[in-house]
Amino acid sequence: MTTVSTPFYDLPSPTRSRPEADTHSLLIRRPSSVAARSTATRRHRSSRSHNGGASYAPQNEFPNFAHTGDVEIIVAAGEQEKRYMLHRLILARSSGFFDASTSEQWSRAQAQVPGQSAALGYNGALGRIGEEDEGGQVGNSSANTTQKAFWRYELDFGGQTDETPMLVQKPLQTSLFGNDRTPRPPPVRNKPPAPSNGFFRSISAMQSAIHMPPTNAQTGQNNDIIRDYDNLFRIFYNYPPTLDAIDITEAYIQCKSLLNLADMYDALEVVGPRIDHHLLQFQGRLWKQIAKYPPSYLKLGYLARSKVIFAEALVHVVGQWPQGAPQLRNIPDIILELIEDKVDELQDLKAKVEGRLFRLTLSTSRGERVSPWNSYLDWNVVSLFRQWLAENTTPPPPPLPKTTGPDSRQSQPPPPPPLNNGRIYRLLGLGGSAYLGHDELKRFLRLRPDDYSRENMKKFERRTDELKSMAREAVKPLMRNFLELDMGRDGGGMGYLTCTRVDEADFPWD
Repeated sequence: MTTVSTPFYDLPSPTRSRPEADTHSLLIRRPSSVAARSTATRRHRSSRSHNGGASYAPQNEFPNFAHTGDVEIIVAAGEQEKRYMLHRLILARSSGFFDASTSEQWSRAQAQVPGQSAALGYNGALGRIGEEDEGGQVGNSSANTTQKAFWRYELDFGGQTDETPMLVQKPLQTSLFGNDRTPRPPPVRNKPPAPSNGFFRSISAMQSAIHMPPTNAQTGQNNDIIRDYDNLFRIFYNYPPTLDAIDITEAYIQCKSLLNLADMYDALEVVGPRIDHHLLQFQGRLWKQIAKYPPSYLKLGYLARSKVIFAEALVHVVGQWPQGAPQLRNIPDIILELIEDKVDELQDLKAKVEGRLFRLTLSTSRGERVSPWNSYLDWNVVSLFRQWLAENTTPPPPPLPKTTGPDSRQSQPPPPPPLNNGRIYRLLGLGGSAYLGHDELKRFLRLRPDDYSRENMKKFERRTDELKSMAREAVKPLMRNFLELDMGRDGGGMGYLTCTRVDEADFPWD
């Protein structure tokens, strides 16, 4: 016999007959609106605001990646404060400082500092205690689920006023309810008693005595700190930095400050190309500024890894050496060695050219060198040229020491400044009437009235031009210009040589 199972609500009542059971077994129908409301699934609209306005959508773009960021950075200077929520991956790839300070070894060392909780894990967050999991067990949820790593940095100015501010990693504000990203419930407190009026008067007097209005210098310094850190993080995320594009002097100051900050955080490889690209947009104005301040731009080009700026400044520094030596005291030794090597090369080249100039001479029609015996007039041309060359390429003799009495000590005069004869070589490279002109030659011939005549004057000028042409060929190696600056045919009034060649192997960062 087969038994058919019947739902308990369809079974007939034992105390009632079949017709009564059928009559009362009918379900009582409810209104359609009530039935639909009881069976339909509730759907909450997340886009509807409770206060009647538009809903707040968390930002997930620079500088606040609220959904994906895992590194919080707070830059506060004076009354200004800027917060960033960035990514550890991008910061670590752009800066050696963030790569080391967010590493697993560093974070574990921070977690083992005495005074911190033993439950502080690698991510710096305290596990929640007393939560039930899906299986109904009570325990630490952080042991079952992997939480996202999180770091916090704050700008620390140190204890001294002249100390450079720097980002310092701070421990997270942890509690029994989770890490600092988890909203905490408000504490239950009894209503405190109302403070007395004397309390408010003491607090206001203290604030008026301590909080002084910041000066313009302090405000400007704080603005520079905020700007530099913002530009640093903008470059990390491939955004153009906010630098002055009109005034090259202000642009130099901003770029130098940003490079010093990047050097402090080991991020020159990322920041340097941006600085190089920005400064090269000035073109001609940049070359003139480098000619005015070559030591400053030499250091800037080294920090920015700019081959163009570094080579341009190096040519000026070598040509003026040792004039710019006092401004290059704190540079790396490798740059100082490079400058000294280039100066030695330039001095060797000048010595070769000078020896060639002093050996220049004229020949007679028979191919003999001129002398007082075979051509006295031509010999005077060679003698005048050599005397002019020696007078202009030899430093003046030091002055004699001054003595005031037989027993007084002789005061040593200061050494004469080094002679930079770049202007003389440029005159030799021009030739023609640039030096030893017509009036000077005429005055020389008139020293001996017997030798002066119109025919001798023409011959003397013609033979002098021949010697000037040979001198122009001899100084050609010194007339080369390896600057981007256009100095013109006469050298732009520069008193030093710009023939220093900077090769690819000379850059100290390669």
